[in-house]
Amino acid sequence: MRGLGYIRNRAAQTIHGKRSGTIGLVVPVVANVIFSELIQAFSEVAEETGFTILIATHGFDLKKEEVVLRKLLEHRVDGIALIGLDHLDATYVLVEQQKIPAIAMWNFDDKSRLSCVGVDNHEAGYLAAKHLSDLGHKKIALAMPPTEENDRARARAKGARIALAEAGLEAKEGWTVEALYEVAHAKQACLELLSGDDRPTALVCGNDVIAKSALFAAQRLKLSVPEDLSIVGIGDFSGSADLEPPMTTVRIPATRIGRQAMHHLAISIAESNVTDIMRSKLDVNLMVRGSTAIPPQNS
Repeated sequence: MRGLGYIRNRAAQTIHGKRSGTIGLVVPVVANVIFSELIQAFSEVAEETGFTILIATHGFDLKKEEVVLRKLLEHRVDGIALIGLDHLDATYVLVEQQKIPAIAMWNFDDKSRLSCVGVDNHEAGYLAAKHLSDLGHKKIALAMPPTEENDRARARAKGARIALAEAGLEAKEGWTVEALYEVAHAKQACLELLSGDDRPTALVCGNDVIAKSALFAAQRLKLSVPEDLSIVGIGDFSGSADLEPPMTTVRIPATRIGRQAMHHLAISIAESNVTDIMRSKLDVNLMVRGSTAIPPQNS
């Protein structure tokens, strides 16, 4: 077959009712580390089980997500994997009408409309903020990604605010900033937050990309981390432990999420099972490192 240059015609197979051997994976972005570990783990299991991945992105635009999902279904993929549980009703209906195995990754919800494997992002935000209040910080700010069409960000922000409220605290007016998942934008947002005379002593960041950007902003302003400013992220992405100082963060087990999700899809496809909904919750863990400490004495 190799000598003759034979390539199997997957399109012809699908015409005759056979599986295409492909999985559609729809993620918001692939340009940074947020989903890289998940994509890698998901792809490894797909290869182990004989599938090829078709990846599409939507840039946190749920209308675009529905469009790219429709295109993947036109290619007769055998299964679909999405990120989070925030989707247009049209997206849910499309998956249900096509009777195709599907799973949502990153978020857990015991009432999810699709199978899901992920974490409680509310708990992740709560743990991050509680760590800072437990250290004695009173002046805590929040740097969060846009929450519209992003259930992960919404849940983390809500969890952080609840932890602050339990400690008798709240983020002062102007101490909650919106930062995109881009170092340049997030760094500028943190520079503006930290440049005032009355600045926070601690910062809860919606993920490690924003936390790293906050570290760069502190360095620009010649603020010492953690002596002048404590920073905590969420994710524990590759490289977070190697920053200077190493980043305190809430670990989300991206590799386990990706592997478990693809295993579930492979079984569902093999058994032609699209009706049973599987929901799996994985734990988040606070990883205390060098970017957090007790507040300055004069704060």
